[in-house]
Amino acid sequence: MKALVTRKIGMTSAINDNGAAIAITLLSATPNTVTQTKSTEDDGYSAVQVGFESSKQLRKAQVGHAKAAKVTPKIMREFRITQLPEDLKVGDQISADLFSVGDKVDVTGVSKGKGFAGVIKRHNFQRGRKTHGGRSYRRPGSIGSMYPQRIFPGKKMAGHMGAEKVTTKRLTVALVDPELNVIGVAGSVPGPKKGVVLLREAK
Repeated sequence: MKALVTRKIGMTSAINDNGAAIAITLLSATPNTVTQTKSTEDDGYSAVQVGFESSKQLRKAQVGHAKAAKVTPKIMREFRITQLPEDLKVGDQISADLFSVGDKVDVTGVSKGKGFAGVIKRHNFQRGRKTHGGRSYRRPGSIGSMYPQRIFPGKKMAGHMGAEKVTTKRLTVALVDPELNVIGVAGSVPGPKKGVVLLREAK
């Protein structure tokens, strides 16, 4: 199982083997602790639940849940896997050296919130003409005036933009530093600095 909960540090650049500068996103990969394992026989599916970082302000239910792993995780996430590894048990730690340079990974995070945005910024609509009497510049235009006398859900309109779960697929691991617990991924990663990022091996 190649999966980690990390936190975004920021971006930097590096020179690759061809001499070209590439953008790298640095992720803080503090060791994850296995807090629970789920099997097909007991739970209906196979998964591994890991805890990330630590906190003193946990609910009693969370403290009791993580008691077997002897940790007080601030963040807990679950990764589904096809088959549960036999050597993996509650309390084990997963660190940055799980990945190696060149691995392909899927990165999941919550994108930056943009607030309330219009259709041009949110959906790349074209603006209306500013000549020949045009008065509709950044408006959405007609949204259906006759049938069916209502607006279908999902209609592209102005509204809250960003702050949603985004997965960027098949990025390349460009840097792994087990001593500093840092993983570098070539390219951009969704979310702001200090945002929680899930890193898993690409299928």
